[in-house]
Parts: sequence; structure tokens; C-alpha cells
Amino acid sequence: MSDTRITLPHWDELATLADDALPLLPTALLIARDEYPELDPAAYERLLQAHADHLRVEVDATREWPLKIAAINHHLFNEVGYSGNNDEYYDPRNSYLNEVFERRLGNPISLAMVQIEVARRLGLPLEGISFPGHFLVRLPVDDGVLIMDPFNGGRPLGVDELRERARTNLGGQAPDDSVLAQILDPAPHRAILMRMLRNLYGVYAERGEWDRAARSADRVLKLAPEQADAVRDRGLAYLQLEHLAGARADLARYLKMEPEASDAASIRDRLVELGGERPKLH
Repeated sequence: MSDTRITLPHWDELATLADDALPLLPTALLIARDEYPELDPAAYERLLQAHADHLRVEVDATREWPLKIAAINHHLFNEVGYSGNNDEYYDPRNSYLNEVFERRLGNPISLAMVQIEVARRLGLPLEGISFPGHFLVRLPVDDGVLIMDPFNGGRPLGVDELRERARTNLGGQAPDDSVLAQILDPAPHRAILMRMLRNLYGVYAERGEWDRAARSADRVLKLAPEQADAVRDRGLAYLQLEHLAGARADLARYLKMEPEASDAASIRDRLVELGGERPKLH
């Protein structure tokens, strides 16, 4: 029987870890535990291991990596039934891995995590891509990389489609080969987890659930304390919660970090309204 123990990290230690030492699954479950304090991490480790164990004989007997990942995708997306939640794309449950495992529904980044974790247990170095607008995954193959869309059943994507998808999120400008290659670089674990938290911030801010929005921004700062946008976002959430001291501190810090930001003038006006001293420009 495989060992299903899993230890979640502590929030206060995450900023000190190098990207390659930051555990993806345990930290994603740590994010979920904020909303679901009673979740059992070992249950989801067992579930992932069961997916991998079911596939192991077939995957080990297959030589080519594209065929291995095709078998994994078929099992996860066709047999088990993981799928993108098109009907309720902005449901926050799509970003919490325990809910994704239970409901078999997720958004691009959470489904990518499931795909990555199963593939890695089977020896395939599947990686995430912080593609603009829609998170993707990549697998090295002999002649390059295979790019797939976990939100749509792991469907492979060709260069023309990737270029078109990028264009719609880059102001209508289609990326050339060098820019597209940079976009397709693998995302470090920290970047993946921060993107998940930013998604949650956006969902909760849109819903007016400012306590959860503030928490999401605060968790980004636990991963990367110098993220100016998260400092601003937490400050704006604090403002909505009437935590005025926290709002003043965060918004003033944001302006010191990003004095030339496109929203700097509006943030300065907010600070004046809060009774804070207008930050001096240098």
C-alpha cells in the first residue's frame, strides 16, 4: 500500500522557499483549507494515487510520451469525468482543489494541477503554462513540446491556434515565434499558485465578498511579499471592509512600490479621502 501521508506547509514559510522547493499540491490544498478548514489532505493524495495506479500498467507499457499523456487524459477527462465548468466558470469552487476532486469540475488552472499531479506520479514531467487568458500545460517531446488544454479534455493545440489565442489577449497583436516561445515557457509553482489566488481575488471582488478577497490577496503576499498588485488589492479590499488603517498602510506602500503605475493617481486620491498624507513624488 502506498504512503498517503501529506503534510501541508505553513503560510509563513512559503516566501522563504525556492520555486523548485515549493510543493504544488500541498500548497494548493493549503489554499483550499482557508475555505474548508476540515478538509483531509490525505484523502486527495489517495485519490490522485488511485488515478495513477489505475493507469500505471498501460502507461508503463507505452513507449512514446504523447501516447502516454493521451492515455492519462482519456482516463481523467473521459472515464473519470473531470471537465471544465463552462456553466459556472466563475464559481470559486473551481479554484479549490478539494471541490475539484469531489465535483470533477474546475477551471483551467485547477484541472491542470490534477493533470500535472497524475502525470508526474507516472513519470511524465508535465508542466504548467501561464498562458494569457487561459492556463495550459506542456510536455517535452522529441521534437519540441506538446501543448494541451486541460479545460477542454487535454486537447492538443497547434501553433496557429496558440498564436490566435495569444493575439486576443495581447491587444490584437499576434506574437511572433520568439514571443510565443517565451509565452510557452513553463510556469514555476509559485506563479501557478499566485495565479490561482488572483483568480479567487477577482471572483470574490466581483461578488463583493471583501473578506475573502482580502484573504486571497494576503495569501499572494505570503508567497511573494513584494507583489505590488497584491498589496494594492488587499488595501482596496480593506477599504471596502472599513479597515481604514490597513487600507492606508497598503495603499501608501503600493504607491512607494509603483509610483508611476497607471492607477497611481486614483490610489493617491483614495489615500487623501482616507485622511492620509498625499505621498510625495521624487
